[in-house]
Amino acid sequence: MSKKVYVGMSGGVDSSVTAALLQQQGYEVTGVYMKNWSQDLPGFTCPWKEDFQDAKRVAVQLGIDFKMYDFEAEYRQKVVDYMVSGYQAGITPNPDIMCNQEVKFKLFLEAALEDGADMIATGHYARIIHDGPATLLTGLDKNKDQTYFLYRVTEAALRKSLMPIGELEKPEVRRIAKELGLATAEKKDSQGICFVGKVGIKDFLLAELGEQPNGPIIDQHGRTIGEHDGALFYTIGQRHGLSVGGGLPYYVVGKDMAKNEVYVTTDLQDDRLWHRQLTLTQLHWINGVPPDGAKLQVRSRYRAALVDCTLQTQGNQLVVALSEDIRAITPGQSAVIYDGERVLGGGIVI
Repeated sequence: MSKKVYVGMSGGVDSSVTAALLQQQGYEVTGVYMKNWSQDLPGFTCPWKEDFQDAKRVAVQLGIDFKMYDFEAEYRQKVVDYMVSGYQAGITPNPDIMCNQEVKFKLFLEAALEDGADMIATGHYARIIHDGPATLLTGLDKNKDQTYFLYRVTEAALRKSLMPIGELEKPEVRRIAKELGLATAEKKDSQGICFVGKVGIKDFLLAELGEQPNGPIIDQHGRTIGEHDGALFYTIGQRHGLSVGGGLPYYVVGKDMAKNEVYVTTDLQDDRLWHRQLTLTQLHWINGVPPDGAKLQVRSRYRAALVDCTLQTQGNQLVVALSEDIRAITPGQSAVIYDGERVLGGGIVI
């Protein structure tokens, strides 16, 4: 008897091709649109209805069942509130990572299994090996690899998940979609925050929190050189949007939320911009804790190059010693630990 797979269909080309490939492989496929966010913002219309219709069109083309799961209330609590409170605390959280942990590979997985599915599938550029303990490997398309966003998924969830396009490169995915005449074949990839489409993070935070108090921008010599429009909008390493003109470009190197101050430098070699060590908290390991001293690699942001590192556990934190300096390490972001192609896990930068 063929296995029942519920495919998370977002209305994009990647999840459309995921559904088509699994159908070709003999699975009994059901498409599911997750309604996580439907709120319009000033000047921006949430694209959820259009995405839902696109996903439904593809399901009709493939002749598969299609349904919608409404996770909006849980999404607001687990992802949006997490992100907003992080910015208020002065850190830069990653909502896409939390969405995978809490929604796609928890809520969606649980709802699908309860509904009679044997497994779920997503259109992520990553690979899962199911022989023995389920392990997560980087996608074959190194330019599109999304394992950075998946490191907090559990081994138990991976065991019940499929990611077929992890074996393909993006141009091949587009080619398959065109060959099959799928409605989403030419649709552009979504940009911006995972749940609000093209809205910039600053616009989103303004809509959520309102205008923020102005405060001083202070340079490396302790001089006030301008005024910011809310310290929470600024992130370490940021260069654009500082509104302090003339001369060399300024980079954000720190901020003090209590004093409402943002610190900048024109010195690209400023010690506050570069780190040879990371400290991580809220650790998550997919297949068990790697041994201290192991020679591994770390990725400090999406699409950043892997850097050789060694690990040292200190209580419930992890110290990551780097083989070279990394620029603009940002508290609240994730650092992900790899052993070659294999994703071991990681944690949140403090």
